[in-house]
Amino acid sequence: MTGKTIQEIKIGDKAFFQKTITETDVYLYAGITGDINPAHINHEVSKDTFFKGRIAHGMLTAGLISAVLGVQLPGPGTIYLGQELKFTAPVRFGDTIKAEVEVIEKIEEKNRIKLKTTCTNQKGEVVLEGIATVMPPRVV
Repeated sequence: MTGKTIQEIKIGDKAFFQKTITETDVYLYAGITGDINPAHINHEVSKDTFFKGRIAHGMLTAGLISAVLGVQLPGPGTIYLGQELKFTAPVRFGDTIKAEVEVIEKIEEKNRIKLKTTCTNQKGEVVLEGIATVMPPRVV
């Protein structure tokens, strides 16, 4: 299974992945990465913070973008080269996050594409935005 090549991709192409973030997701991410910041795993400490409760790791949310790029657009065989990110709102346990990508630039001579990346919650609030640079699979 191979994803779309640069020749098959058009400016404006979009894809998305959606997932509800659970307490288990956050604890597994903390264990895998070692990021045990109380803002993510300690209710008693986090309730007195700016966010007034536990929030998901920003990079856990950003990881949903990787799912879209690696599975859908461009898809399998894609190499993720870079990502600019801005976290604009917290992701709370139970939030359903939609990670969406949109092709905004093709650099055919280098086999690169740039995609606008946006994550929104179930209320339509943007929680993350940025630009990804990827190398789509080549024609074999």
